[in-house]
Amino acid sequence: MKLWTNLFGYSEIALRMPSILFSLLTGYVVYLIGGIWSAAFFLFNPLIVYYSQEARMYMMVTFFLTASLYYFLKSKNLILFNLFLILSFYTFYGSIFLIATILLYLLFKKRYKVFLVSCFLFLVSFVLISSLLYQQFLHSRIALSNVTHWSLVLGKANIKNLLLIPIKFSIGRISFYPKWLYWGIAGIWTGFVLFTIKTVFIKTVFYLLIFPLVLGFLVSFFIPMLQYFRFIYLIPIITILLSLNKNTSMYRYIVIIGFVVFSSAYLLLPQFHREDWKSLVKNLPKNRPVYMIKASSDPVKYYQNDLKVKELTLLRPMSYGGQGKLEKEIIVIPYTADIYGLDYKKGLTKSGYQQKEVKNFRELSFEIWRGR
Repeated sequence: MKLWTNLFGYSEIALRMPSILFSLLTGYVVYLIGGIWSAAFFLFNPLIVYYSQEARMYMMVTFFLTASLYYFLKSKNLILFNLFLILSFYTFYGSIFLIATILLYLLFKKRYKVFLVSCFLFLVSFVLISSLLYQQFLHSRIALSNVTHWSLVLGKANIKNLLLIPIKFSIGRISFYPKWLYWGIAGIWTGFVLFTIKTVFIKTVFYLLIFPLVLGFLVSFFIPMLQYFRFIYLIPIITILLSLNKNTSMYRYIVIIGFVVFSSAYLLLPQFHREDWKSLVKNLPKNRPVYMIKASSDPVKYYQNDLKVKELTLLRPMSYGGQGKLEKEIIVIPYTADIYGLDYKKGLTKSGYQQKEVKNFRELSFEIWRGR
């Protein structure tokens, strides 16, 4: 991204474009592995459509792992197979679950030479960044200790998080009320998708799909990370399974139509989009102190880089300003305050503030507090 932004800048389109390109490249590799139906299932998958527009690493790691699978299943090129495995790990550490699965499969199939070479190369690549890994591990432990509900964000090992993986893989990131209707539609559609691939459960690719989830679930008892988007690199395997199915083409058309419907719902209905930071920042009152969790303030600074954000966790409303009075009016952006377990409202109320107004934007809000 450093190289990319030096060339193309920091506009929203520029920042999101790498994910779009990696999703298209992944679609091409999926086509090489499983054919046109696999590519169609992948490119129209609602979760892929969603994360193809996010300036994050998930589509990049999906491409690297899918390319590695291509050289593992089709081309038998040992060098490129291992190169893409290593690149995937350097891109996103969560790829280790599929990497470990592939290595165990090599051992199970008694391909000892390939197994030993791959393990050696991966071990060398691991050692090269071991100091960085250790520092990041320490920082993650500090975050888990200091941020009250951070483990819930990362994804604890529980049945709900496990069930959400196939559901989100099938319908994408949309959610709606009433919840009974959401779970009903999501459950029926996910069940149909799973039914469509049931005839190929014994295939190698099915092992490559299930075992990483088992590993991720077990590891999340100790290091929470059981969130569906961290396993998005498994969707190409699902699309290959769908294309291998021997059912009639009617099933394939139904799956494609379903994916298009859920993708269109996300694309065309703003209520399913991510947080509307642009509108929030645009509507912030001028010349008012803004308080929020500074660790979560990057989106605000992106849209207004000269905005001075004060740390909400250090807010001491009993302190007086330069004129011996409480700040007359402050703005609070409560984003992630609940994750930090911060009851800022209680402190503000005790200190003589009243909440005068709340302005809501998609999945976001800011509050105006005035001193009495």
